[in-house]
Amino acid sequence: MRFRVVASILLTAVVGVLPLAAQQSSTQAPLRRPDVMWVPTPPAVVDAMLKLADVKPADVVYDLGCGDGVIVATAAQKYGARAVGIDVDPQRVKEATERAQKMGVSDKVEIRQGDLFDADIKEASVVTLYLLRSLNIRLMPKLKAELKPGTRIVSQTFDMGETWPPEKTIEVDGRNVYLWTIK
Repeated sequence: MRFRVVASILLTAVVGVLPLAAQQSSTQAPLRRPDVMWVPTPPAVVDAMLKLADVKPADVVYDLGCGDGVIVATAAQKYGARAVGIDVDPQRVKEATERAQKMGVSDKVEIRQGDLFDADIKEASVVTLYLLRSLNIRLMPKLKAELKPGTRIVSQTFDMGETWPPEKTIEVDGRNVYLWTIK
């Protein structure tokens, strides 16, 4: 096992990607270093994000950088949606998986270890974010290119910059929550 981890790290340094088996392992080291330090989303903000996105049972909610999985688990439990959380950090993936199990929504929630910039997000009808503004801006072309018209995007605290102003902004417990819809 130790040799496989070392080999994967060396392969990552040389090629820039991990072998598929290493990418799928939740006990493996991160695919790369996380772009942001994880900070939990307060429950009131989770609820506000999902309400602002008008999540319904027919929705597929993707949380890019899902952390502990509270948003996807809540989307499944409270709104009946199917949800996918993606995080690069295996510790967060483990926590998110455990949260879905504890909340009794493992049948509706899938947690994936992966890089949100490489993830296939085409099936999402709602995307949630709690990333830095610079990351949102970097992610913007992917969102616009891959998401279908009508897909709602909500972001806590950080917007997408001047080139893509939000359609709506609300304040919850001193934090801004932003909404965009793919046209």
